[in-house]
Amino acid sequence: QVQLVESGGGLVQAGGSLRLSCAASGRIVNINTMAWYRQAPGKQRELVAVATTGGNTDYTDSVKGRFTISRDNAKNAVYLQMNSLKPEDTGVYYCKTATYGALVYWGQGTQVTVSS
Repeated sequence: QVQLVESGGGLVQAGGSLRLSCAASGRIVNINTMAWYRQAPGKQRELVAVATTGGNTDYTDSVKGRFTISRDNAKNAVYLQMNSLKPEDTGVYYCKTATYGALVYWGQGTQVTVSS
């Protein structure tokens, strides 16, 4: 069974940077979108950034200009470069992959904590 494995989370001071990585343990065919979500304590999971196979990207307003999503289609991997981090970016970050066949895969999550 294919799993998504995230890495790169941790504790960082406000203004710092982190790079999250997510890779599939096996081959996923017909990938459509790859995305990052996050869930802060006591809040619902929210979409942070998404990248389509065609190269289009989109971000939630609060991270525009600070975060960059990228993907390596050959490796079934997606990355999230996070700069100028703020305490409100704290949460568990999850990667998600969706295929054209409506299959959805989620990672187990990686904790990001930004101290003020």
